[in-house]
Amino acid sequence: MEHIGEAVFWIALGKIVWVNVLLSGDNAVVIALSAHGLPPDQRKKAIFGGSAAAIVLRVVLTLFAATLLDYPYLKIIGALLLFYIGVKLLVSEDEHDESVKSHDHLWSAIRTILLADLVMSLDNVLAVAGAAESGPPELKLPLLIIGLGLSIPLIIFGSTLLLSVMERYPGIITLGAALLGYVAGEMFVSDGAVEHWFMEHAATSSTFIEIGAAIAVVLVGHWLSRKKRGQDTTIE
Repeated sequence: MEHIGEAVFWIALGKIVWVNVLLSGDNAVVIALSAHGLPPDQRKKAIFGGSAAAIVLRVVLTLFAATLLDYPYLKIIGALLLFYIGVKLLVSEDEHDESVKSHDHLWSAIRTILLADLVMSLDNVLAVAGAAESGPPELKLPLLIIGLGLSIPLIIFGSTLLLSVMERYPGIITLGAALLGYVAGEMFVSDGAVEHWFMEHAATSSTFIEIGAAIAVVLVGHWLSRKKRGQDTTIE
């Protein structure tokens, strides 16, 4: 622990916090979207609990970052999961099932935040791991824990700000879901199993896939939402 007072430790710590905040914009969108459907008294719990748990998960992911992205098809699976999350968030936007207890909604939101952060952090953790490498080797784990922990208030602030904006402008929820679709498209085309094919044969088509995935999330989400409302009306 003698290196804590050295400049190299604090520089590395600053890098970790800065990189994590810069790369957590899409994560803040997921957190805000997931908490939006909760009762007001549950939203802060979901934002704090989901953000804190996601940071712990990111520490673990970062420790294995060097080998995680070497596995082909991992990003493709993640892209499909992210697409599903984007659609699910749009469908659940109109759900107000009184038979489901509030704590079930809370844990459901936290699970969604964790799953989305797991998927969306596959690339982010590499940058965080690189920032940690610039510090003393024996303090790598403490650097990650402290640095990512310090990022929690900033991510929570961003999520809370987004949530308040969503209350005033509900259309942003659709834009947030579209962002998840776009990130899913990015993950799909950058997977090791297909990345070389896109680079050699269809470099420009990757952009169309990313945009197409964003549009598809919105279309599928709203279609399922309208279908569900129609079924509920029929039952009544």
